[in-house]
Amino acid sequence: MYIEIISPEAKLYQGEVQSAKLPGAKGQFQVLKGHAPIMSSLEAGVITLQTTKGEEHFDVKGGVVEVNKDKIIVLV
Repeated sequence: MYIEIISPEAKLYQGEVQSAKLPGAKGQFQVLKGHAPIMSSLEAGVITLQTTKGEEHFDVKGGVVEVNKDKIIVLV
């Protein structure tokens, strides 16, 4: 599954991940391969990515996420 995390200043992360945990407006949720398409607002919290090299963490103050066909776009 491919993810991009983009802020107005820079692209914070792009690449393949096994899973992503995101701070959704109604609570944290996890995205795995084959997840149904979804758009959600994000609250302040931590995005946790599980990669083949381990976990990566990104503190965010809010944003939006779109999941479609194993591609995740996060705007923070």
